[in-house]
Amino acid sequence: MQTMSKEPVTPVPAATIVMLRERSQLEIFMVVRHHQIDFASGALVFPGGKADPQDFDDNLAPYLHGADTDANMRAMQVAAIRESFEESGVLLARSKVEDRLIGAQRLKALSPYQKSLHSGEATMIDFLREEELVLACDQLHHFAQWVTPPMMPKRFDTHFFLAAAPEDHLAVHDGSENVDSVWINAGDAVAEARAGKRTVIFPTMRNLERLAKYGSIDAAFEDAAAQTIVPILPWTEKREDGNYICIEKNAGYDVTEEKLPEKMKV
Repeated sequence: MQTMSKEPVTPVPAATIVMLRERSQLEIFMVVRHHQIDFASGALVFPGGKADPQDFDDNLAPYLHGADTDANMRAMQVAAIRESFEESGVLLARSKVEDRLIGAQRLKALSPYQKSLHSGEATMIDFLREEELVLACDQLHHFAQWVTPPMMPKRFDTHFFLAAAPEDHLAVHDGSENVDSVWINAGDAVAEARAGKRTVIFPTMRNLERLAKYGSIDAAFEDAAAQTIVPILPWTEKREDGNYICIEKNAGYDVTEEKLPEKMKV
């Protein structure tokens, strides 16, 4: 009797912000996923997560500055800013009557919304209305789009954005989904992963390698602007020496394949 092949799970829209700052070198804010999270558990990742239905609400438009004209991309920008606030406490937003991003004092007063937005007790549109805020979508620079391979039980269609961290915003992990956080140079993160000191999944590793080439925030933004963003869908190949995960060679990454650990099933 022939067994019907199982249809791949439809990818869930998701977004993440690669938050950048310049110190003695270019640094990136990253978090460590809780070991009980069922996706990328224990891994060093960029803060982010799946989009909520509310992120697609057309009524948000008046509360967005510099948002994309495409409705789906606009929702990804909202999701990225919301997730960054929920997971790290950094909020890319302005008062409706000011051009500059909100400062540390205002951010501290808004901190209770981190949990209420995450739990669904508060909605994004109510939050923005009540606090007279607009999200600073103009601060986001579209960097990449990765789609989880079809054989995975959970799949995401994730948009990566770059942004400069506001100088006086304190980025801290949320303590629930993420159990640790660090500002780290991309090259150092790559080296620590290769040495076995950190767990870094394939898409994060490829983006860290790309980010390691930049010496400044401006250089990262310029490269992002020059790229044509196309969805990257990895696949696996079984070879004589083991299984490999691969991406297209013209995807904009120097490393396009990686041998999977023997214990990992594909």
